[in-house]
Amino acid sequence: MAKQPTNGGKEWTAAEITQLRTLAAGNTPTRVIGLKLGRSEASIYSKAAELGISLKPTNQSPYNRKP
Repeated sequence: MAKQPTNGGKEWTAAEITQLRTLAAGNTPTRVIGLKLGRSEASIYSKAAELGISLKPTNQSPYNRKP
């Protein structure tokens, strides 16, 4: 049986939502966001969709190459 996240089942706080927005804007992987917030990956996807936050990474040139 999988271990339940520390904040599993609890309401989201304003600070957690702010941190979610910040981490998503910084292209942080969803799994890492979940670990930092103590939430499951599914709850991160759910809350992001509810708030209209995109978790898709922005297009970046590989190896920081400039065209």
